[in-house]
Amino acid sequence: MLSTLTSRLNAFCSRHVALVLSLFILLCAGSAWLSLTRLGITTETDRLFADTLPWKQKNRQIEHLFPGEKNTLVAIISAATPEEGRETANALTTILSKDTAHFDRVDQPDANPFYTRNAFLFIDTKQLEPLLDSTISAQPFLGTLAADPSARGLFGTFGLMAKAIRSSQPIPASFNTALDGLTQTLNDGLAGHATPLSWERLLSGGLSDLGGHYRFVVTHPRPDFTSFEPSEAATQAMRSALDSLPTVKAGRAHALITGEAKLSDEEFSTVAQGMIIGLFISFALVTLWLLLAARSLRVVIPILLTLIIGLLLTTGFATLAVGTLNMISVAFAILFVGIAVDFAIQFGVRFRCQKDEAGVPLSPLEALDLTGRESGGQIFVASLATAAGFLAFTPTNFVGVAQLGLIAGGGMLIAFVCTLTLLPALLRLFRATPGDSIQGFAMLRPVDHALRRFRLPVLAIFTVLGIIGACLTPSLLFDADPLHTKNPNTEGMKALSLLEENPLTTPYNAQVLVPDTATATRLAAAFSRLDSVHDVLWLGALVPDDQPTKIQMIQEAADILLPTLSVAHPAPAPSAADLRAAALRASHEFDGLDNRLSPALRSLHEALTRLSSAPDATLLATNEALTRFLPSELSQLKSLLSPSSPITLDNIPADIRSDYISPSNGAYRLIIHPKGRMSENRTLHHFVGELKSVTPDICGPALEIIASAQTITHAFITAALCAIVAIALILLITLRRLLDTLLVLLPLLLSSLLTVILIITVPEQLNYANIIALPLLLGVGVSFNIYFVMNWRAGSREQLSSPTARAVLFSALTTGSAFGSLAASAHPGTASMGRLLLLSLGCTLICSLLFIPALLPRRKGEEL
Repeated sequence: MLSTLTSRLNAFCSRHVALVLSLFILLCAGSAWLSLTRLGITTETDRLFADTLPWKQKNRQIEHLFPGEKNTLVAIISAATPEEGRETANALTTILSKDTAHFDRVDQPDANPFYTRNAFLFIDTKQLEPLLDSTISAQPFLGTLAADPSARGLFGTFGLMAKAIRSSQPIPASFNTALDGLTQTLNDGLAGHATPLSWERLLSGGLSDLGGHYRFVVTHPRPDFTSFEPSEAATQAMRSALDSLPTVKAGRAHALITGEAKLSDEEFSTVAQGMIIGLFISFALVTLWLLLAARSLRVVIPILLTLIIGLLLTTGFATLAVGTLNMISVAFAILFVGIAVDFAIQFGVRFRCQKDEAGVPLSPLEALDLTGRESGGQIFVASLATAAGFLAFTPTNFVGVAQLGLIAGGGMLIAFVCTLTLLPALLRLFRATPGDSIQGFAMLRPVDHALRRFRLPVLAIFTVLGIIGACLTPSLLFDADPLHTKNPNTEGMKALSLLEENPLTTPYNAQVLVPDTATATRLAAAFSRLDSVHDVLWLGALVPDDQPTKIQMIQEAADILLPTLSVAHPAPAPSAADLRAAALRASHEFDGLDNRLSPALRSLHEALTRLSSAPDATLLATNEALTRFLPSELSQLKSLLSPSSPITLDNIPADIRSDYISPSNGAYRLIIHPKGRMSENRTLHHFVGELKSVTPDICGPALEIIASAQTITHAFITAALCAIVAIALILLITLRRLLDTLLVLLPLLLSSLLTVILIITVPEQLNYANIIALPLLLGVGVSFNIYFVMNWRAGSREQLSSPTARAVLFSALTTGSAFGSLAASAHPGTASMGRLLLLSLGCTLICSLLFIPALLPRRKGEEL
């Protein structure tokens, strides 16, 4: 009955070409309009999972209570000196704040006055004491600079050092680093490339880098959703602003742009490029294999047109079914071409092989009718089983593959309809005819005989391989880190790798919401004791330890230094002559002290001597380099030494409190930063495992990666079982025999186990992108297996030398070409998808061509 229905449909379309083509033209126009006007694409990885998942709800709660961390565009600025980094960040913030066309909000989180004013309180007491002592020791030096913040005043302090040496007063060894820095700046000026001196590093040493080497400007761009890269305009505006800054032009500062918005744009750009290129390459290779399979352009062109039209109709179906594609479901086009071409090849090759009993090719209409009767039922069962395999993923919480399953499942049914309706009409339109030289692979008849003769050893070998695959299955690992599927050479990913190097800026943090201060204090202490935790940042962490002692130390230093630093009327800027005279005086002060000078002072003396005879332009440029940041550093030092009051939970500024206490419900947020390189799965799992030993209520990026891997694993186990059950039911209903159903399913199971062996042997890590190979394995495997089993039911003995084997082989080659084009992509996720698809396809083909012929039982009286 099934063959009768499909053959009648096929025959009707073969005889009513104009009607069929008109109907498909209308459908294509509608699909094109829908796709162009309503189909969207999102690159957000959190859209790949159902919102009902507990870990998704926790993350959503964090995002709701503490908005501002989503869809950001961040400039990461590095500079030759901390001052230049701060100057660059300040200038960029000023420019972008005025650009309301591209940015909703611009922040500079590390420039909050609260942190800069209370910086001494956040330094450990053991580090603060020597820092203040060193600063007090430099009082005469600082006083002279405050009175005359120029190279002239600086050179005057060198004279004080010389006088101290003459009076046998030692110069503290802590001054050597500063002296080396000053000498280097003088030498750079004399060489004609004066570079600004970092007074922050000069006065505080290595403490200036405690907060990291980078400055950040965090923005919230205005996305343009009419563009495939919504934040591209904002990114260009930020880059233009950066390129206009003097420090960047001079090469003294550099910036990389990253953030969720940037990564999403780059992800779509690289994935779309790989998909588009892959689609064109696959169509070119498909054309080549079709020519070899059918040996007639009059057959190849209708097959290609059927594929293109079917893909367009499937895109229209995707628009109606999901509306917005994600980073996984966007791969439906490659899947459609890879699988739907199998249906068309089966039909086209069999059409070309149709002959009468005398071996004379049939007329086109007779050949189409016979092809419809022979292959229509097989293609229908294959498409139905393949669709069931894909649709089994639809109810899972892994929305990415659920959408792909829905679109691909619908696409398989669309491909079946196109193959039995549009393809016959197009074959008539292009006047295709059966070929007198097209048959199966006659040279494979000996292989057919060998597989039947040695079927038991062959089955034994495959059984052993299946057992090995089953034993290796628990060893499969899933890498759920979405960053590992991105192109590491893009600007956004390069910047993100820099952030991972610092525990305070790593994107792999974890977060916890707690109701009150007491709970926050208790959990913060518990987390801090864990080996995998670097620090716990919360509101209480902004209340420094040992404040009374630190404040007393700061006030004692202030009593000594502030009167010296507070100068009402500093000296005016010096001329070149003033600078030359000051350098000459300082140089003469060191005359006769060579044997008593340290190496640092000796080098300084030599530099001063050379500078005293330098041209005016060199003197003025050196003065600018030496003192460019001196006034701001002296002002900052006075601010740091101003009498401080203790920081408490209550007097922390509101703009900072809102980052750690929700204004809506008063919940506290704890941000836990890890130790180690969290991009390594083992380190990440250890970190999350230790946090869960304290409380299970954690959320944030670290948990999201672990939880999403568990969600994906559960989804695929559930979907695989449902797919097998659904496929088995379809086969039982259509084939009506349990044995035939098992003959289709056993090779499918075996090809899955062989794929496991290759994944572990190659090795090839499972991830977000290549996971679609698993549902594809079901789709392709079912199709190939059904053709051979149904041929066997119809009495065929020689499987490999049949037209079906020819169609299967060329179908595999066309599918492999489509997937192989992805393997060459520069995008790691896309490339891994192509590689795993090739591995699974190879295993499927081996099972179809070697295992099934050996598995099929011999009929009574059948000769070997």
